[in-house]
Amino acid sequence: MTPTSTPPGLARFNELDEHAALAALLEACASTAWAERLLAARPYATPEDLGAASDAAMAALTTADLEEAMAGHPPIGRPAPGDPTSAREQRGMAGASGELRAQMLELNLAYQERFGHVFLICATGRTAEQMRDAVRERIGNPPEQEREIVRTELGMINRIRLDRLVEED
Repeated sequence: MTPTSTPPGLARFNELDEHAALAALLEACASTAWAERLLAARPYATPEDLGAASDAAMAALTTADLEEAMAGHPPIGRPAPGDPTSAREQRGMAGASGELRAQMLELNLAYQERFGHVFLICATGRTAEQMRDAVRERIGNPPEQEREIVRTELGMINRIRLDRLVEED
């Protein structure tokens, strides 16, 4: 690959018809506004350009857009049945004890009652204990602070999912 050539996975994404590209983006993030911003900026020359566009789109999301994005995420410890993405991302919960799973369920419910949405964290590479400790720490945050933490965590999740979307075969 020369410095000016587009990686094959990214070239495939750039060449998708609009409907297929939008569907792929919405699988990465359930925010229509985010997906439409990324779609409108195609084609991308590098994965870094795609990532930067994702970050810019994430920064521009309204509270309603963030809520739409969060609605696409299952609670930690309860990946969506038949969804390999959430199962892979929440792998750190797979071996958790029954006691830890019960703690996460209780904490998830308390968090959702306080903030009105699921606890969102970039779970990739985190242990069940780290996720439990994070929800315990964040549940006391003011709503405005928590919304910005969610925006950051969602941005990290989106970057990971976009990388997988455009990775080479």
